[in-house]
Amino acid sequence: MELPTAIPDAQVECTQLFINGAFVNASSGKTFPALNPANNKKLADVQEASPADVDKAVAAARAAFKPGSPWRRMDAAQRGRLLNKLADLVERDIAYLASLECLNNGKPYQFAVGDVHSAINFLRYNAGIADKIHGRTIPVNGDFFCYTRYEPVGVCGQILPWNFPLMLTCMKLSAAIAAGCTVVIKPAEQTPLTALYLAKLTVAAGFPNGVINVVTGYGNVGAAISGHMDINKVSFTGSTEVGQLIQQAAGKSNCKRVTLETGGKSPLVIAEDADLDQAALIAHNGLMFNAGQCCIAASRLFVHESVYEEFCKKSVELAKKRTVGCPFKCLDQGPQIDKEQTDKIMELIESGKKEGARLLCGGGKIPGPSDLYVQPTVFADVTDNMRIAKEEIFGPVQQILKYKTLDEAIERANQTHYGLAAGIVSKNVDTIQKFAQNILAGTVWVNTYAVVAPQTPFGGFKMSGMGRENGVEGVLAYCEVKTVTMALPEKLS
Repeated sequence: MELPTAIPDAQVECTQLFINGAFVNASSGKTFPALNPANNKKLADVQEASPADVDKAVAAARAAFKPGSPWRRMDAAQRGRLLNKLADLVERDIAYLASLECLNNGKPYQFAVGDVHSAINFLRYNAGIADKIHGRTIPVNGDFFCYTRYEPVGVCGQILPWNFPLMLTCMKLSAAIAAGCTVVIKPAEQTPLTALYLAKLTVAAGFPNGVINVVTGYGNVGAAISGHMDINKVSFTGSTEVGQLIQQAAGKSNCKRVTLETGGKSPLVIAEDADLDQAALIAHNGLMFNAGQCCIAASRLFVHESVYEEFCKKSVELAKKRTVGCPFKCLDQGPQIDKEQTDKIMELIESGKKEGARLLCGGGKIPGPSDLYVQPTVFADVTDNMRIAKEEIFGPVQQILKYKTLDEAIERANQTHYGLAAGIVSKNVDTIQKFAQNILAGTVWVNTYAVVAPQTPFGGFKMSGMGRENGVEGVLAYCEVKTVTMALPEKLS
């Protein structure tokens, strides 16, 4: 894929709240800084929404969803055309959006471009589903005609994380729009800039006012969305702790529908028959991608005892080759997102050292224009009770555990509160099938890792969340099913 020319000095165009088709200031007059983690410099001052602004956005979305409104009367195929038009505009502005993401998030430019391409794919995939949401007829008995309707759930709050800002915004937005819902989007306070620019593009695409709204700010904004009586569904991607709060708020308010993706501590099993060069590369990319800031990261690596030391050696070689630096110049890894995350990573690295894990490489910071660059780190001799084996680190820290039998690996892999993803590298189909059937995870990868597509349902078991996004299931999650039963006229004699 040829990269579009980067714009390292891209100017921030959109900093206001987007409500009812217009950019407006926050009611409080407050702003907050959007920072560049690569150098800790301010990119722009962004409007800081309050619960009062959430009320305005929800009112706009509710008005747009009213029966008889242009949005509710719109043909489903036209909703798809609007999403495709939005995809065209995102594709037109790919260099600007990727550069803005690179500046605000810190990921290397080539990966930011890949994220924008993924965003486009989500928009186009769900555009194609918009006019293919079908009910069915149900035989009851000869006196009745019964059928089902899939209807949009209503106004949806969508609360986004900072690790894949534009891609996940387009993923959630396009599914809700395909179903016919209206949305109030809350981007992460660390990375609001691409969501605001996307809002500008929705105007150019022709979306009716109020269908898409964006409110930027802190946790009080997300809390206001989660507990709002006029929001019918909330979709959240982020930490388990915040997901629990959202579920509680949704239940205490109006029992709104909830979809949660709340992280993971995903196992990757390396079988004794695996090609070790291939396995080491799969494991390396599965953990180090996006500076380890990935919910599906292969952060518990179970390696068979017969190949353990050789695998560790190959993992260290890959980690030492990894480049870390300026996101517009470095091919592999930029800074972590902010000081809070970096401090958490470093604290967990220290816990690994203290609890007896063998540090093979890394373990510190790299001097740079900000204090957020972390060395690619590899630990061996990790045991299940160590914090680094139990807690989601969300950084470039690989933990390698040893196992003897497949049954043991599966049992230990399942001994976690999480269940988002898992993987196995093996040449034996029986090994593969046994693992896939017995592992408790929403996604299982075989001889690969972290392959996510708009067509594939995505979500977690246990405390990794509830519900599914992507695929047809992801769109139907924004629908209610209505059953209609009609008495038939008496049969003619």
